[in-house]
Amino acid sequence: MAARPYRFLLRTLAVGCILAAAALPANPQAAPPAAPPAAPTGVAQPTVLRMLQMNLCNSGLAGCYTGRAMARATEVITAEAPDLVTLNEICAGDLPALRRVFQTVHPGQSVVAAFQAAGDRPSGDDTRCRNGQRFGIGLLAHLRTPGTPSTVYAGTHPTQDLADPEERAWLCVDVDRGLLACTTHLSASGGYRVALAQCDHLLGTILPTISRDAGYEPTVLGGDLNLRAGTDPDVRSCIPPGHQRVDDGRLQHVTATADITLCCRSQVPMNGTTDHPGLLVTLTIDSSRPGRRPA
Repeated sequence: MAARPYRFLLRTLAVGCILAAAALPANPQAAPPAAPPAAPTGVAQPTVLRMLQMNLCNSGLAGCYTGRAMARATEVITAEAPDLVTLNEICAGDLPALRRVFQTVHPGQSVVAAFQAAGDRPSGDDTRCRNGQRFGIGLLAHLRTPGTPSTVYAGTHPTQDLADPEERAWLCVDVDRGLLACTTHLSASGGYRVALAQCDHLLGTILPTISRDAGYEPTVLGGDLNLRAGTDPDVRSCIPPGHQRVDDGRLQHVTATADITLCCRSQVPMNGTTDHPGLLVTLTIDSSRPGRRPA
């Protein structure tokens, strides 16, 4: 399907960027995953992180909007204390509010929050929530090394459903020079063939281009891909060979390069505040594998 070229945005965050390595949440309600076995002297230890994907349906315009998703997201982040949060269908003002919650569960650590608006084809501007704020996707993480600058990559997909005014977007953040963390919300219309084309281009072209130009890092993508496994089209057809993938049984997925092990997937109830559960996944990043960019 023809579409105008995607917009590609790159910016550097001078303060606080992402993720504490091997920082597991202090959560009395859920046992943390087992620690990896001790590495021999001189061998880099794996990094273990917990990642939470949520679609909050918070535009105020969609039928799944309840007005209660932000309150539930606050509860989930507080209870689970994830190291990385990927967010779909949020308003720009939701991100700083959730960042404050995220900061409370990672006290004393630098936190980064990144947002990318979906495009609006008729106006050439951004899609707007009912409250007038920009509508799109976001990402939260905390730093292992305070003060390390972080690069944000973002844009809209080159293939869009021309019957839908919303132009779907993608967003990535260089996390502590050791992880490329990404999110996207793919097309929900066009017979899902548009979503498949967006998925294929993101995983097969955009992310490899970032790795080629900026230096390779283990990469993880969480988002509402609006694709399922075992149906036509099948989400697995756009996942590169060797990548791992887990899902919520429906449309939300986490996929990662071969140097990241995905395990311990669980669904987090959103109690009817949105039409998707939260998807909580444990990532183990093998920092001893070759090809990583030095910190």
